[in-house]
Formats: sequence, structure tokens, C-alpha cells
Amino acid sequence: MFVDSHAHLFYPNFDGELDSVLERAKSAGVDYIIVPATNLETCSNVIELTQKYEMIYGTIGVHPHDTKDWSKDLLIKLEDFAKQKKIVGIGEIGLDYYYDFSPKEKQIEAFKSQIELALKLNLPVVVHNRDASEDLLNIIKQYAGTGLRAQFHCFNGSLAEARDLIRMHHFISFTGNITFTKADALREIASKITPEHLLLETDSPFMTPVPFRGKRNEPAYVKLVAEKLAEIRHLTVKDIARVTSYNAFRMFGIGSKPDTSYTYQIGKNLYINVTNRCNADCVFCDRKGEAVVSGYNLKMNKNDEPSADIYIKEIGDPKAYNEIVFCGFGEPTIRWDVVQKIAKYVKRNGGRTRLDTNGHGSHINKRNISPELGGLIDVVSISLNAADSKKYSELMKVEPQLFNEVINFAKEAKNYVERVIVSAVLLDDIEIEKVRQIVEQKIGAEFRGREYF
Repeated sequence: MFVDSHAHLFYPNFDGELDSVLERAKSAGVDYIIVPATNLETCSNVIELTQKYEMIYGTIGVHPHDTKDWSKDLLIKLEDFAKQKKIVGIGEIGLDYYYDFSPKEKQIEAFKSQIELALKLNLPVVVHNRDASEDLLNIIKQYAGTGLRAQFHCFNGSLAEARDLIRMHHFISFTGNITFTKADALREIASKITPEHLLLETDSPFMTPVPFRGKRNEPAYVKLVAEKLAEIRHLTVKDIARVTSYNAFRMFGIGSKPDTSYTYQIGKNLYINVTNRCNADCVFCDRKGEAVVSGYNLKMNKNDEPSADIYIKEIGDPKAYNEIVFCGFGEPTIRWDVVQKIAKYVKRNGGRTRLDTNGHGSHINKRNISPELGGLIDVVSISLNAADSKKYSELMKVEPQLFNEVINFAKEAKNYVERVIVSAVLLDDIEIEKVRQIVEQKIGAEFRGREYF
């Protein structure tokens, strides 16, 4: 259920207790633990642990505290370590200007050299940062586009820094620090980051979460971090566990990719993966990539698309959910007949429905489908994403005239459903306030901004 992506289990305060520590972790639902080294000695310790325990994987590297004697000769030894079975990354590496254990110049040299090694070996890096954000981010930006994959562990930076890192396709992880009483600012940042960009960690034996703060941390407590993230994000612990475990697979290759889901539950809603087909090709959509959301694999071809009866069977009692949502990585109205059949079943059996759409349904079906929403769909959520037809065309990769098609569809839909919500992705080059004005003043609908990261 959980992957603790960062636990230093070679520390002396685990001596003689590691077997019981791992048993408690298993009992708490931890499937895998990644142990990061901090110097050459602990690289050997990590490899020994990976060989002894099935659930333990490792990363090897030299922590900034230990870089005062750094030389490129160390890279040869690190490369040998990295070739060992179950070594899945280079780390813990980075910069630490809080302590003066190693000169800044040596830290930077070691950091860059180990990044280069990771790229050479096609391994991710695990990054430590304390009071060194400016230099660290400048270095990381130098590697944008190289394929570098990084986990920024025990994150305590700003929201802007988190956004920059995520836009470069890196991962963020929080420890027990998000449970601390005075960590409101950190929790606010965590609330803005979608779980698709998060990993779980404990940083054992450090950063022990509440209510065990002051005691030695251990991997079993990763569940407490997951619980806090679930609370912050208004999700279930199962949601957090599922998506972060898949992220660990993406990052470190641990575990496996899930099979395709036709229906998938997030929180108290059940989502219907109608199709991967779409008449648009949005620049921010991963439809042609992994097509994974919240740890669910939604990838399917046209020939794999289920019949309405299969969806209905998986839904069961629609009253078990707050909403049945027609969504996925394609445009649901491409299969409007299937959506209608499922929606009729849901409404007949006391459930509620929502249609997440790009607003092109009438254009796609070559008729005005707005009246057909009546009695079938309770809420329509429409993606607008731009304040003018030119920007809309650039982002959605469709004909500019479809911008007005969306606005007209939203206006029409208001006559037949309880609520119409029109949304925009919160990207820097989208004029969000202008979109809001169009939605609220021209359409007369609710506006919602959607986080892209």
C-alpha cells in the first residue's frame, strides 16, 4: 500500500531492532522502503540491506555534509556501487548551507558530478536542500530537458520553487514535518500540489511525525504522513497510497504499472473512463503519454472501449458514491450514446451524475445535444482554458471557432442541468481573470481554476 521512499535504516539507533522495525512497517501497509546512502561507508551498508531484505531498495551517493574531500575518483567507486542489484538511484546528494561541514564549492562540484553520473546510468537522483535554494535551483535548471529525474526530499521550500521543480517533471516529498503544529505554511504548499507529483517518505530516523515527535522515526510512520496529505488534499488515505506508489514506480521502477481501469474511485466519487479519443490535443494533457491519473491507468485504444453494460456492472449501486463522473483522458461526448445509457441507469437508481467535457459535444455529434442533458446529467463541468479564440486554439490545438462553441454550449447547458462549472488550468500564460469574467459575466456560470501541478 505504501512506499517509504527515504529511510536511513543503517543508523546505529536501529541496531538490533531492524527486523522488528520492518515487521511494524509491513503491518502498517508498507510494501517497499528505499534507503539512501550518505557516503562511501553507508553505500556499502545500503547494499547489504538490499541483499538481506526483500522489501528494501537503495540509492548510493555522497551527501553535501560529506563532500569536503570530494574528488572525481569517488565517481568510479559510486558507479561500481550503482551497478549492484536493487540500487535504484543516486542519492542522497545536494546542497546544505545551514551547516558548514563542507565548502560550498566542493558541495556544488560533488552535486553536479553525481547528477552527471545519474544521467550516464539513467538513474534518478534524490536531492537534499537546506538553505541553498537559489544555487540548487539554478543547477537543476541547467539540466532541464536532459531527462534528469529528481526527488526533492523533505521539501521545505516555497510554492514557487515547488512549481518550478514540478514543471521540470521532478517529484516532491514531505516527511513528518507536515504534521508539526507550526507547519501551516508547509501544509498550505502541500494543499496546492496534486498527488501525481508527490512521493511519501519518513526520513527515518529523523523528522518523526506527531504524535511520536521526539522519538526515533521509522517507516511504519509513513502512514501518518499519508493520512495528513489525505486530510490536506481532501482525499482518502487509499487515494494517497495508490498514487504515490505509482509515482515510486515511475521514479524508481519499484512495483508495477496497474492494469487499465474502466471505472475508478477518487474520494467519494466514481469516475467513468469513457474513451481516450478526443477531437482536441491539449498541450497540458497526457492522453498520448502515460494516461495515468491518481494512480489509475486509463490507457485504452478504441477497440478496448467497453460497452455501457460493463460500466453499469462495475458501478453497482450508484448511491454508494457522491457522483458518477464521466471523465477520463478523452472527450466523453464522443461516445455520447454510451454516456446516455449509463446516465439513465444511474438516475433510475437514485445516483447523481457529472459530465466533464471540453464543450464540443454538439460539434462532435453534429446536433445540439444540450437538451439531451436534461434528466440525465446533474452537473456539467466544461474546460475553457483561455480568454480568446487565438490562445484557445493554441492550447487545445483545435479550430479557433470552437472557442465560441464552448461558450454557447455552456449557456445552453444551463437550461437543462442544475449547475454548470467552467474551468481553466492555472498556467502562467492563461489570463485567468479574463477567463473568470467571461464565465461569470458572459456565460453566467461558476468559475473554477484547476491546478496543473
